[in-house]
Amino acid sequence: MTGTWLVTWNDTPAPASVLLALPQAGAGCGQYRPWQDALGPDVRVVGVQLPGRENRWAEPEPRDVPAVVDAVCAEFLDLVAPDVPFTVFGNSFGGLLGYEITRRLVHDHGRRPSAFVVAACRAPARWAGAGRGLVADDRALAALLDDRGLGDDDLDEESRELALEVLRRDARLSASYTHTGSPLLPCPVEAWGGRRDTTVTADQLTEWRDHAGAGFTLRIFPGGHYFCLEQDALVHARLRELTAPPALRVPAARRPPDHPDQR
Repeated sequence: MTGTWLVTWNDTPAPASVLLALPQAGAGCGQYRPWQDALGPDVRVVGVQLPGRENRWAEPEPRDVPAVVDAVCAEFLDLVAPDVPFTVFGNSFGGLLGYEITRRLVHDHGRRPSAFVVAACRAPARWAGAGRGLVADDRALAALLDDRGLGDDDLDEESRELALEVLRRDARLSASYTHTGSPLLPCPVEAWGGRRDTTVTADQLTEWRDHAGAGFTLRIFPGGHYFCLEQDALVHARLRELTAPPALRVPAARRPPDHPDQR
């Protein structure tokens, strides 16, 4: 028996909106559990849980990116009613998966999100061949763990090996990706980055503008590649704005001065 691809922490029968959240490579969606508390009961946070991690550790890894998109979209259509507004958020590799899921929901099922938010992730055309050099390179995979603050002193040997295996699985999955030069997304697109991120720079994030058919915003937050896990208050504040009912959304001119840079 396989587990569910979508995890929720809010059983409200009729949420005002939904946030579909995809984690970075090597991670499960449990990291989004605190986001549910931060966004409140009117928003249902729905985490995407790929096989091979957390509660789905024993399940085989997905065959390829299209298989992930098929499975997530099928469960999403059953879970979220057509009249409920939703926002898609993807962090790093989760941003690429979120983009393909959004494309499928829009173009095959007529389900347009209120916004698509991609964080610390290069544009789709830059993913050709990504991950292939990591699959058999334990040193490079270990460097990714170190960047996340999970060095040798933070994990015991068994936990570190498990974390490396999840990263390796996601590297194989990313190597299956093919960019097809798809149509523009008919929703606002926000690309978020960390000011100290050397893996995905602000200039690289601006390439997401080429996929935005209804407005593009670049936001730069304090922090590095994993700023989304470091800057809770700022990230949650913007997500509350994006997932609020239209009448309650705060215009850009009225945002507080500590709001992330907008370019």
